[in-house]
Amino acid sequence: MGLLAVLFAELAELAVQAFRDLSARAWWWPLFICPAGGAAVVWATRRWCAGAEGSGIPQAIAEIRVDRQPPAGWRPLLTLKIALGKIVLGAAALFAGFSCGREGPTVQVGAAVMNSLHPHLARRLAIQRRHLIAAGGAAGIAAAFNTPLAGIVFAIEELNRGLEARMSGLLIVAIILAGLVSQGLLGNTTYFGWVSYTGLKSQLQLLWVLPIALVCGLAGGLFARLMLLATAPNGPFFSSFRARRPIIYAALCGLLVALIGLLSDYTSFGTGYVETRDLFEHDAELPAHFALAKLFATLISYASGVPGGIFAPSLAIGAGLGSNLAPLLADEISAGTLLVLCTAGFLAAVTQAPITAFIIVMEMVSGYGLVIDLMLVALLASAFSRGVCPPLYRTLAERLIAPYSRQSR
Repeated sequence: MGLLAVLFAELAELAVQAFRDLSARAWWWPLFICPAGGAAVVWATRRWCAGAEGSGIPQAIAEIRVDRQPPAGWRPLLTLKIALGKIVLGAAALFAGFSCGREGPTVQVGAAVMNSLHPHLARRLAIQRRHLIAAGGAAGIAAAFNTPLAGIVFAIEELNRGLEARMSGLLIVAIILAGLVSQGLLGNTTYFGWVSYTGLKSQLQLLWVLPIALVCGLAGGLFARLMLLATAPNGPFFSSFRARRPIIYAALCGLLVALIGLLSDYTSFGTGYVETRDLFEHDAELPAHFALAKLFATLISYASGVPGGIFAPSLAIGAGLGSNLAPLLADEISAGTLLVLCTAGFLAAVTQAPITAFIIVMEMVSGYGLVIDLMLVALLASAFSRGVCPPLYRTLAERLIAPYSRQSR
């Protein structure tokens, strides 16, 4: 699993860099490759790897939910073919300039690999298939972000709440092995480098944590709500067109992604990792419109149907929000601290998995000195988000199961 995560990471970075190099040579390149590449990726996904669309986390959750009693006609979402397609087509979507991440897809890849091992295990071990799926998904998060603790929490909080006690050993072993391989090949690095931060300058922590969490919670909840609306089978006026002409629809989405990217000085293309790391590690300046442009580029990319997640783009959007808020709170909170808090807050609001969000960010930037502030922002932002939107991944998983449930009635 660690090897696949590293392979996916390297392939994704090569794809993003190739897109940037070609765009630097010809400004019109995005106008060509985004529509053409989006149409090609969606066609290939539907033709050979149906089930690889989107993030991959809803697919893992859906498989866990139907493990004991799959509905009639259930089409597996965790096969090695889909895992391979997720990697190749996910990288292809990034080469086409789409705003998506590899971390969520790595969850599906890890879950698919572990799922493929289940038929070959001795029955006396009494390991259930859903245990392997959760362990593989957790290992995927741990290896993708190089954050082993977050992998454990992600499995408990998001993939399968209420895990049996005997699964914990399998879960930890899977994450440790993936983490060892990942660290052995990539080194003991943090995802966004080493960030300079200090605690809140004001002694009244809650006075500033609350508005930060409110902004991130409402923004993240609105983003998740729009994502559910944009991907609903019986949603807005364009949903029927998407169902009838998915390839043309993907091309039109690609054109919109290209236009947003050109208007935002090329900052909304790709995962957002480069821009966010520069912001964290080098105090780089981002355009004021970065967060908004990245939000809409990610929303359109996900709605197009290409394989790709929203973890990395959500981190980038959160960092962009922090950059926008920094001048307003300069006398109270250091810029580095605000970036870390907003990144965790926005991710917690989108996923409504606050513990996973704050641990991921804490491990990514070695922000152990901010653990209390991170917990407060993540928990509050998630709570505010619940007032705007239902849980994103679980709602998407229910949509995957719903057609089969209706057929069985």
